[in-house]
Amino acid sequence: MEIGAKVCQARVLGLAGAAGLGTAWTLSGFSEAKAWGAPAFSGDPFQLGVASGDPEPDGVVLWTRLAPTPLAEDGRGGMPELTVHVGWEVAEDERFRRIVVRGKQKATPELGHSVHAEVTKLRPSRDYFYRFRAGDAVSPVGRTRTAPAGGAMPDELRFAFASCQNYPDGFYTAYQHMAQENLDVVVHLGDYIYEGSAQGSIGRGHLPAAEIFSLADYRIRHAQHKTDPDLRAAHAAFPWIVTWDDHEVENNYADENSSDPDQSPEEFLQRRALAYQAYYEHLPLRRSSLPHGPDLQLYRRVGYGQLAEFHVLDGRQYRSDQACGDGLVVPCEEAADPARTMLGTAQERWLANGLAASKARWQILANQAVMAEADRDPGPGKLLPMDNWNGYEPARQRLLDAVAERGVENLVVITGDAHASMVTDLKLNFDDPASTTVGAEFLGTSITSGGNGSAMDTRGQEWLAANPNMKYYSGLRGYVRCSVTDDEWRADYRLVPFVRTPGAPVHTDASFVVEAGHPGVQLDTSSAV
Repeated sequence: MEIGAKVCQARVLGLAGAAGLGTAWTLSGFSEAKAWGAPAFSGDPFQLGVASGDPEPDGVVLWTRLAPTPLAEDGRGGMPELTVHVGWEVAEDERFRRIVVRGKQKATPELGHSVHAEVTKLRPSRDYFYRFRAGDAVSPVGRTRTAPAGGAMPDELRFAFASCQNYPDGFYTAYQHMAQENLDVVVHLGDYIYEGSAQGSIGRGHLPAAEIFSLADYRIRHAQHKTDPDLRAAHAAFPWIVTWDDHEVENNYADENSSDPDQSPEEFLQRRALAYQAYYEHLPLRRSSLPHGPDLQLYRRVGYGQLAEFHVLDGRQYRSDQACGDGLVVPCEEAADPARTMLGTAQERWLANGLAASKARWQILANQAVMAEADRDPGPGKLLPMDNWNGYEPARQRLLDAVAERGVENLVVITGDAHASMVTDLKLNFDDPASTTVGAEFLGTSITSGGNGSAMDTRGQEWLAANPNMKYYSGLRGYVRCSVTDDEWRADYRLVPFVRTPGAPVHTDASFVVEAGHPGVQLDTSSAV
């Protein structure tokens, strides 16, 4: 770490109180700040765009953040220490001639003047348009869509998933293409921002060189990512379901454990509190995810009638520390400790019980890091990464055993983090290729992280050679488009050939199908669009 431990500690300790104050006041419905009676902004306050999220049959949560100067060094976005009343409207048409519901929300300085409006009284499976108003300023128009009614069986669920969008690594061209798709929802699986030192701008403007620690730092980094018009367009086009991985706080952190040996658990939890607050401030999350200091309730379920249910996982906040020294290693005895957990005891129980109780046709795990065995040693030994489920094998086995023992059918895991695409069967025993297949995993590549990438690299060659359950690999960037019906799951790998310069075309590199009742993945050899 380039910044000394003492400097880091001072910055974190100095701002921890501010984070706690903001959430406490928001929870009680008040703010210390006086109201701004007639807001007059120095610039467009809606430069960070609009978003919606966590759709339900009767509503969604609508998001924006007032920031006329998004990258202001104090992290306040150019806003004064005043509360602003922000109006919102939802209509059936883009011109807002048929407004169906409207309301007001307080944007407070304690939460960065962010707005999280939980809208109800909408109809299931409907497209709606929304916008915000503050003073004389009007936001861009966003489009959202409600979920089907709980007892309905929709003909199809169309969604895309993505992850890992390091700003200095490339242009968000994949989002430009995603925004043109016909989707019901987008799922983001983590690494929405990167906390590390930003190296090189590739023509995208000023990038701070230092790793971030303060609330202002995290706010600026989130705002910086949202200056990208393609990211804003994808948010405005569809509702999103989001979860995080590590870079929203710090690379490879685990619960209260920092990857920096000079940072104590107490100091790291203070940093985590600030990062969690900034995460909440910049994404369309409900009040149930409002942070309480270093804690934020993120794992949850989002249903799509009787067709599918998303079980959104949090694989960072409750996990055991990495075993065997972290990284790619020959597994040590510590990694086999049955007490080790990826999700924590409460979330493990919540997941197993929820999978067993769900009445939906398809069970979808929105999962951060690779679940299937990902051996890198083509020989008889094993060389495994310790930061994903491979470093938490007993926890993975408990989950897959629960799926088998409770008769959970049509399990599909969608995954991010690895900056590559991969398709695999999930085996009850990965050491036995003939073992029962209990589900499928679709790993999606990064939006930009890792730069341009290539169709095949050393890791892909090693994975395909060492893991007979794996059926596809690519190191290019992009996203995965999924179509889910009562009978079939189809996943299209939508990839771009480059990200270091703008304007890349998108193509479907490969398509895979899972038939309901038959958990194995099959390559679709028919033509794809």
